[in-house]
Amino acid sequence: MRWTGKLLGGVFGYMTFGTLGALLGVYIGHKFDTGLAQNPFDPERQQRTKKVFFKSTFAIMGHIAKADGQVSQEEIQMARRVMAQMELSAEMKNEAIAEFNRGKEQDFNLDVELNEFKQACQRHKNLVRMFIEVQLQAAFADGVLDAAEDKILLHICGRLGIPRFAYEQLKRMLGASQRRGSHQQTRSTPDEAYEILGVSKSSTDAEVKKAYRRLLSQHHPDKLVSKGLPDEMMKLAKEKTQQITEAYDTIQELRKKLK
Repeated sequence: MRWTGKLLGGVFGYMTFGTLGALLGVYIGHKFDTGLAQNPFDPERQQRTKKVFFKSTFAIMGHIAKADGQVSQEEIQMARRVMAQMELSAEMKNEAIAEFNRGKEQDFNLDVELNEFKQACQRHKNLVRMFIEVQLQAAFADGVLDAAEDKILLHICGRLGIPRFAYEQLKRMLGASQRRGSHQQTRSTPDEAYEILGVSKSSTDAEVKKAYRRLLSQHHPDKLVSKGLPDEMMKLAKEKTQQITEAYDTIQELRKKLK
């Protein structure tokens, strides 16, 4: 049992603020000790996070695809496209397909799956966000996010602690990304660029830059992998950062022309 943080925190708190400070110091020290005990750089913990992220991603993708009663050809193609982007080995591809099919089963327990995912990944908010983005991307595969899919995704966000407004923002951003892809464009339109960054035309240059930097940080491939994103999914994260950068460049070029 770790106690160094509690001891030092209590002593420092007492010397600074008396009894109340000691209590606060012990609490802060306890949080510090807990953080050490759950070292995020522990290789075994990181491997478990990667394994859970991988299996839950494809299982829940299959469950959402079946939400409207049948899995469309577009949704199957999206799942296969994600697998192709990840350049999975034959063995891992078979595992991903098996998980996708498991999620489609009638007895699939979504909440049990989410509890396991939450236990493994909840300490890494950007990892959870990436997970939701992948699920939204798959749900938009047929061009429409129907009510049944939307309901399940809202339930998932609730279980994982993602606020409704954050989910709605992700929906707008992913919807813009999907429209861009369906048009086979090399660059997003100005309207799509604003949606991808989650800002509006009335946002100041400083606000646009802040949103851009925040999104780049959230999707940084190396950071996500270090927190438990499976190595195979790094290409997805790189594509996200490329989309974000292109959207920012589109807005910058537009605003220069208007000045």
